[in-house]
Amino acid sequence: MTKPRLLITGGTGYVGSFTARYLQDKYDILIIDNLIYGHKQAVPGLKVIKLDLSEYSRLEAVLADYQPTAIIHFAAYIQAGESVKNPAKYFVNNVGGSLNLLNAMASTGVDKIVFSSSAAVYGNPQVIPIPEDSLTQPINPYGESKLMVEKMMDWYAKAYGLNYISLRYFNACGAGPDGLFGEDHRPETHIIPLLIKSVLDKKTFTIFGNDYQTKDGTCIRDYIHVLDLASAHQVALEALFSGAQNQIFNCGTGFGYSNLEVVGALEKILGRSINYQFGPRRPGDPDELVAKVNKIAKHLNWQAKYSDIKTILSSALKWHQTHPKGYE
Repeated sequence: MTKPRLLITGGTGYVGSFTARYLQDKYDILIIDNLIYGHKQAVPGLKVIKLDLSEYSRLEAVLADYQPTAIIHFAAYIQAGESVKNPAKYFVNNVGGSLNLLNAMASTGVDKIVFSSSAAVYGNPQVIPIPEDSLTQPINPYGESKLMVEKMMDWYAKAYGLNYISLRYFNACGAGPDGLFGEDHRPETHIIPLLIKSVLDKKTFTIFGNDYQTKDGTCIRDYIHVLDLASAHQVALEALFSGAQNQIFNCGTGFGYSNLEVVGALEKILGRSINYQFGPRRPGDPDELVAKVNKIAKHLNWQAKYSDIKTILSSALKWHQTHPKGYE
C-alpha cells in the first residue's frame, strides 16, 4: 500500500526531527531544510533536500514534483532574545519563508498544513492557564512572527481554500528514552539543556532573572516532552485528512514549573545540590506561560503522556551524558 506523501520543512531541527522519525512508518517523508541549525544525523534514512524557503522557484519545483498530501511547517528561527536584538532576521525568515511556502502550496495545489506555532504569541497573558482565545500580544519579534503566519494562513484559507491546524507549543524539551536522539541547538538558549550541561561541565548555572511576578521570582513555564509534540502532529494530520479545518490548539500540559523548581527537580534525580546563581533577565521573556489544554483534548483526543518533569529531565540527562558534543 502506498504511503501518503508528507513534506516537512525544518525537519532536521529538534522538534522537526523527532516528528519526522515518529511519522516515518506511516508516511513517505521528504524533508527540506537549510541546515543552518539542523542536523542530518537526527533523521537517519530519511530524504533531506538542502533548500531555504527564500528560494521560491526551487521550493515551488519541489512541491510540484513531490506533490505531498500535506505539509508540516517547522522551519523558523526560535530565539526570543535574539529576535529582540535582530528582528529583521526573524521577519525575513519566519514570515517571508512562510509566505513563500503558502504561495508555493497555492500554486501547486497542496492544501493541508500543520504549522509549528508558539505560546510566545500570547506575550504576558492576562489569564493563566492560557486558553487559545486569549488576547495575542507578543512581547518579542519571534512571537510576532508566529502570530503573523497564523494570520496569513487564515486569510489564505478564506481566499485559496487552505486547510490548516496551528499548534502553539509551550516549552519543548526532553529526549528519546534510548538516548540516541535529543536536543542540540547551537547556540543553546533553553533552560533544561543549559542546566544539564552546566552540571556535567561542573560549572555554576545562571538563572536569568529572579524578579518576575511569580511565586519564587523566576519564570514559570509549561514543559512539554518532544515525543508528546510529535504525537500531536500525528493527530493534527489525521484531523486534517478527516476534514477538520482551520484550528488553533495549545500543546502543553496545563501545569507550570518555575526555573527554581526545575533546578530542584534535577537535584532530586542527581541526589545532590546544584550550584547556581542569578543573572539579569533576558529580553522578551514573559513571567508565566502555562497552557489551557481542554480544546486539544476535546477536538483531537490528545494529551501529554511523557511530560512529567522527572521523565523530561531524566531523558535529557541521558542524551547529554551519552552525546556531550551533540550530533557531532
